[in-house]
Amino acid sequence: MLAFVIRRILQSIAVMVSVALIAFVMFRFVGDPVNQMVGVDTPQAEVERLRASLGLNDPTLVQFGRFLWNALHFDFGVSYQFRMPVTKLLAERAPATLELALTAALFALVVGGVMGVYCALRRDSWLARLFQAVSLIGVSLPTFLIGILLIYLFAVILGWLPSNGRGQVVKIGDWWTTGLLTISGLKALVLPAITLGLFQMTLIMRLVRAEMMEVMRTDYIKFAKARGLRTRAIHFGHALKNTLIPVITIAGLQLGSIIAFAIITETVFNWPGMGLLFLKAVQNVDIPIMAAYLMLIGFLFVTINLMVDLAYGFVDPRLRVSMRT
Repeated sequence: MLAFVIRRILQSIAVMVSVALIAFVMFRFVGDPVNQMVGVDTPQAEVERLRASLGLNDPTLVQFGRFLWNALHFDFGVSYQFRMPVTKLLAERAPATLELALTAALFALVVGGVMGVYCALRRDSWLARLFQAVSLIGVSLPTFLIGILLIYLFAVILGWLPSNGRGQVVKIGDWWTTGLLTISGLKALVLPAITLGLFQMTLIMRLVRAEMMEVMRTDYIKFAKARGLRTRAIHFGHALKNTLIPVITIAGLQLGSIIAFAIITETVFNWPGMGLLFLKAVQNVDIPIMAAYLMLIGFLFVTINLMVDLAYGFVDPRLRVSMRT
């Protein structure tokens, strides 16, 4: 097990170096950041001094080595737009994005799992057909359109929920803020969380349904029924447990996707998270923020994949034995 973890960590390091190289190369040619920091009347000498202070005149290998070394120390430089350390900017926006992403993931996993199990066990009922119709809608409609429709229905017509912002938040510790402890914060979280998690919910529902129906046709389920085990024990103690491996894979990868692609949802609902900050950075060619965001997303994906691989061993003992070899 330890050797497996070490191999995965080494692979993760290689992936992160590759992500750093992609981020460095991609954003190095996205535009000249100096043009975004100076005016048209700025003397050329001042422009060259600024370029030298940013290290843009150094050789490419030197710049990449400095970028890697600073990234290891969580130092991504100073934002060209906000004139603040990028790490501080991301730390201020991270609670909003993580709170939204985790809520959306929990919504997708719980609601999608329950709907998938019900559709597999009661596949001929009218409610199961309704769930499948909802899943088709969730897969077909783009995220921004779902958000706009929810805003129009629940914020404009009914007036039940706010259409933008994070609501009132409570500060916990030095930098963490949460809206889960206030009524306005909870209301503000509902629409963006549903918008962000709806697509993942439909994927999980359809996956659980397909895997559950496949498992219910296996021989050991038939033997369990022949032995006279209770229906609940067969469905949830045997069938559902054996559907968890692909569900864990999809749920883990989708959590990373939720965080990475929360940009659209945060833009529609004006949610003050890292995604909205990244979008502003793209508009203003703020390379330090863009590179730091890509590195952060890569790190989250690598970490989640490692946790998913380790979770396999707890779900299926056969995989735990193979990890030791």
